[in-house]
Amino acid sequence: ALAQGQKVIPVPACGSSFLVFSCRGWWAVTAKMLRSLLALRQIAQRTISTASRRQFENKVPEKQKLFQEDNGIPVHLKGGIADALLYRATMILTVGGTAYGMYQLAVASFPKKQG
Repeated sequence: ALAQGQKVIPVPACGSSFLVFSCRGWWAVTAKMLRSLLALRQIAQRTISTASRRQFENKVPEKQKLFQEDNGIPVHLKGGIADALLYRATMILTVGGTAYGMYQLAVASFPKKQG
């Protein structure tokens, strides 16, 4: 970032490259890179529009009904098959990791016999 009042001045060097001088030194920049940097600067300065190009259907009320329905299913499983698979995978990894940790603790608690 440049301090207030400092400018970057491109100076033509050899052929299609420029030497760019700034407060932190200089470096070679091709004309194509310089044009893309200037275009990027223009895009960054544009205001971001909050209006979307197409309107999406609001599915929040449907999801609220689904998750608030009293059907005996835990809330972390009401999302369907994907939630059930994630839950089962998490449980398998948790139980397996606990068993493996206990096994490694048991192996480490008995010293190896010397020779």
